[in-house]
Amino acid sequence: MFLHPDRSIRSKIVSLGKQAEPLTKAQVEAVLGYLARTRYPIRNRLIFLLSIRAGLRTREIALLTWSMVTDAEGKVGHMIALQNEVSKGRSGRVIPIHSQLRAALIEWHGIHQRVSNTRIIRTERSKQTSPQTIVNMFSRWYEQIGYDGCSSHSGRRTFITNAVRKISLVGGSLRDVQMLAGHTSLRVTQRYIHADQDAQRKIVELI
Repeated sequence: MFLHPDRSIRSKIVSLGKQAEPLTKAQVEAVLGYLARTRYPIRNRLIFLLSIRAGLRTREIALLTWSMVTDAEGKVGHMIALQNEVSKGRSGRVIPIHSQLRAALIEWHGIHQRVSNTRIIRTERSKQTSPQTIVNMFSRWYEQIGYDGCSSHSGRRTFITNAVRKISLVGGSLRDVQMLAGHTSLRVTQRYIHADQDAQRKIVELI
């Protein structure tokens, strides 16, 4: 059940020192369902998918340009070539585009075809947006849905946690997840991983 909309943005969504809560599969679907009923459903869905399916930071979502997701023919490709200047420090990287995210990019590209160096995410009044605006959007969405403890970082943490849990299934390692996340060290990546007590009990039984 959705809470009554409150236009004010509460800064207490995630307290200092507390990690943003990751989202379950059911919660991801609930957020997508909610966004489908917002004023700008296509754009809002894309913003959410850039976080949950590509693990992008709010700065990266805000500064992402079409040149970073399109091929030589100007069509949406299969990789995000994230440049250092839009990322944190020197954490530019190449991220394979999830099929669900690619479909959303293609739909948005069809509506707002722009030259390659223009921003992908825009507002009603401007051809670009700021990282803080993206933070506020996530805060408002989660508040209205009633997901306490979630913030603009929840999608990124969900992406990293899910990648860590499944990377061994494709023959990868934690190093691959570190590269996808754009972290400078494995220690940083490990701090993002949400512990699963049920999985811990199961693995102990297998030892």
